[in-house]
Amino acid sequence: MSKANNQSLSKPSYAPTMTLAMAQQRAQLMSVIRQFFATRQVLEVQTPLLSQAGNTDTFLQSVAAQVTYQDKPCTYYLHTSPEFAMKRLLASWQVPMYQICPVFRDNEIGARHNIEFTMLEWYQPNYNLDDLASELGDLLEMLYGHPIVLSHYRYVDAFMDFVGIHPLTASLEALQAVAEDKGLTGFDFNNVESGNTNSEQDIRQSWLDLLFSHAVEPNLGHDLPTLIIEYPPATAALAKTAVDKEGNKVAKRFELYIKGIEIANAYDELADGQALKKRFEHDNQLRKRHNLPQMPMDEHLIAASDDLIPCSGIAVGLDRLLMVLTGATSLEEVIPFPSGLA
Repeated sequence: MSKANNQSLSKPSYAPTMTLAMAQQRAQLMSVIRQFFATRQVLEVQTPLLSQAGNTDTFLQSVAAQVTYQDKPCTYYLHTSPEFAMKRLLASWQVPMYQICPVFRDNEIGARHNIEFTMLEWYQPNYNLDDLASELGDLLEMLYGHPIVLSHYRYVDAFMDFVGIHPLTASLEALQAVAEDKGLTGFDFNNVESGNTNSEQDIRQSWLDLLFSHAVEPNLGHDLPTLIIEYPPATAALAKTAVDKEGNKVAKRFELYIKGIEIANAYDELADGQALKKRFEHDNQLRKRHNLPQMPMDEHLIAASDDLIPCSGIAVGLDRLLMVLTGATSLEEVIPFPSGLA
């Protein structure tokens, strides 16, 4: 083979990981989404990527940025989602709104993860979770180009089907034993203060998260796009809570899974500033136990929460959605420059 032919077969170091054809499909995805919301008179908004506050969630690590503000060095954070700022807009304007933007989560690299990725987030005033699920189904139908049926699957039922024990009533010892039986070893979630109720709840949720991600998630959404509903209350984050038909407290949220991949996360939004502040404070206590930095709370969001009208909101990972729509197996196929090559 000649040198010229050999060079033509190798990609230059600067080349993108996605093809031109995929870039065109990505552009079409964005266009269809914007058309969908335009016909429903949902306002497109743009909020800052940088904030003085960070996400307190233990399992979402913010990317810090050193900036100079009024001639003084200070730390800002790239948002992990546009949620905080959009809720401030929602409390003021009280209209349906959406945003498509880059978001950032530190130390997330893999076939389905990247430090920077693209999120679609939208909020609908006076929508409950059923209303929002219906609208999500309408959007998916428009993107797929044919009718879609969404399967509804309770977290408890999925857990019992694929793990074999009840997630809300099983003992910590039973959860740990099942994890070890499934080969999930080397995890130690039990190093907390004895008798601390919050700590015991955190330990339980850590085992549940581990089992769900390894034993349940890969089985979801292969026949039909699947909504997992009625999550444990410890996963409520910024969602309201309710009581299920067995009398167990659950989070009012759902997640969308397609082909074993988590695509979207929706909440019936919490509108209680003091309750939100307590959750942020608890998050920071948990971060301290995990030797993670304390994150400055978003006091603007806490104040706005008391003025937030009843609403539901959803965040959709657009890169992952494009993956399942096109049959791609890695984020590298649907974004031009992954974090390692950016």
